[in-house]
Amino acid sequence: MTLRILASGGTFDKHYDEIQGKLTFADSHLPQVITRTRMTVPVQLEVVCMLDSLDMGDTDRSNLLAACERATESALVIIHGTDTMRETAHVIGKAALAKTVILTGAMIPYEIANSDALFNLGFACGIAQTLPHGVYIAMNGQIFNWDNVQKDRAAGVFIPQP
Repeated sequence: MTLRILASGGTFDKHYDEIQGKLTFADSHLPQVITRTRMTVPVQLEVVCMLDSLDMGDTDRSNLLAACERATESALVIIHGTDTMRETAHVIGKAALAKTVILTGAMIPYEIANSDALFNLGFACGIAQTLPHGVYIAMNGQIFNWDNVQKDRAAGVFIPQP
């Protein structure tokens, strides 16, 4: 089995720009993150876009769906910003692909101490190989179906919809 990882930016892939004092995008961290995970399953990395999820629009979500559709792999992990991860999961979930698609991200950028990025990626890659076809959000050791999840912004975690 080969795993495909689709990068779309989000906090996971942000860099701290010391000159501007802001989090910005440059090259994806994912090549070094994948090496650091020491995964033995073959991985194909595809950078679809590098955006804060608050800046994502319908076209960007359509591009992510198209990347999922054309992927030859049946296990896909999408690195995505947490603010609109649910919306993208809905677009892909409604397509009812015969694939397992896991969306994950990070509350703290990969390059910042105590980031949850490495754990979330490893967790998502593991479950992408075991869950049945469908679309899921995997964050902080929990798995949610695409149509039963919301972000609790105050707590900084994902929870099932009430």
